[in-house]
Amino acid sequence: MIVVTTPTGQIGQQVLDNIFDSTEAVRVIVRDPSRLSPRMRERVEVVQGSHDDIAVVTKAFEDADSVLWLVPPNPQAENPMNYYINFTQPACEAIKNQGVKRVIGVSSLGYNFGTPAGLLTPAFAMDDLIENSGVNYRSLRMPFFMENLLHQVNAIKSQGMIFMANAGDHKLATCATRDIADVATKLLLDNTWTGQESVSVIGPDDLSPIDMARIISQVLELPVRYQQIPSTDYKATMMQYGMSEAWAQGLIDMAAAQDQGIYNNESHTAQRTPTSFIQWCEEVLKPAILA
Repeated sequence: MIVVTTPTGQIGQQVLDNIFDSTEAVRVIVRDPSRLSPRMRERVEVVQGSHDDIAVVTKAFEDADSVLWLVPPNPQAENPMNYYINFTQPACEAIKNQGVKRVIGVSSLGYNFGTPAGLLTPAFAMDDLIENSGVNYRSLRMPFFMENLLHQVNAIKSQGMIFMANAGDHKLATCATRDIADVATKLLLDNTWTGQESVSVIGPDDLSPIDMARIISQVLELPVRYQQIPSTDYKATMMQYGMSEAWAQGLIDMAAAQDQGIYNNESHTAQRTPTSFIQWCEEVLKPAILA
């Protein structure tokens, strides 16, 4: 039995598509089952609810061999660290009580960075909690998600701009969620691995935001420029959109850690995944902009 959390999210949905034709029994935890496609609802067993609920995860983890664990973002959370810990603790209890064999968690590169890293730091705390449960664990550790740029579609279309809090000339390791889903799928379908290790999931391109804008321009055949937003302005804008002050500050601190090289040590030695940034722009970003 494979259990998938956040099955309607970017990673979870792609994992479900990947394992659809496998012979494994699949169970999902989802708040609103209607968000699953009719095809998927016929394929999977559904446990309705939130996976921060001990009753829900206890039911969902019964007879589970492998679990894909993601903490969904909550931009309204007043304390991101407490949010991650409180979300993960019930799962750790259920993992032990139900005898789950293997867990694959979605985390971040930079575990050994050594200083606070905004919204990345709670992900590292999540890793520690799951490892302390004693379960066989693979922490998938990623850098900058290419899909973050899907939030910039309107700005690209209306202004020919992308906006971030990061320094324009600092190169970031990048990855596509399709590659994360592929790595997670292989681990979910493999019942032979044991122990606790991290798995770096890093795409072939290290790019600065200026580089990203240049490649987007090339793909769209339209001029697109990058503009760094001062941290105070960026934080104020995020709060205007309903984000809590703590979550907005977490984004600022994460960008600062990225500029300080939080991804560098692991990205220089890791095996690279296949999806290039230009390929992702052609196949994902461009259709989103043209839609």
